[in-house]
Amino acid sequence: MNLQPILSNEEIILIPLVNEDFEALYYIASDKLLWEQHPNNDRYKKEVFEDFFKKAIESKGAFTIYEKTTNKIVGSTRFYDLEQESKSVFIGFTFIDRKFWGSSLNGKVKKLMIDYAFQFVDRVKFHVGETNYRSQKAVEKLGALKIGTIQKENSEIVNWIYELKKTL
Repeated sequence: MNLQPILSNEEIILIPLVNEDFEALYYIASDKLLWEQHPNNDRYKKEVFEDFFKKAIESKGAFTIYEKTTNKIVGSTRFYDLEQESKSVFIGFTFIDRKFWGSSLNGKVKKLMIDYAFQFVDRVKFHVGETNYRSQKAVEKLGALKIGTIQKENSEIVNWIYELKKTL
């Protein structure tokens, strides 16, 4: 499975993340309210976002989300932890400009990624912070079910693990 294909539909296009996207994405990420329910709620700080962005580039699974009508960057997301043995992949690290909250954009991004992933894997998984209620609702809308929890090593941060199974 190629973790960075170009994916698109009528509204959005996902293009592999490049260093040149930093400023536009940081402009969105610098909105403190974007991270208020997130376990890493200081990602609005430039030095914290720089580390997040560097890891996204290094992951070779991250995307920049463009809205087609304006050709503007509206967020980022990524595939990660592809597991050949269990035929699963995670989708996450998604953030979208607050202007698009409550719209169908996030669902359409996830649908593009899920439809693509199910060509190669049988399960798509999501890590969601235990207090990130917006993201919990978003993955539940996709039909994903909570299957467990995981606590980050040397941290008090707990993430819920959600799973969506491929249907034939």
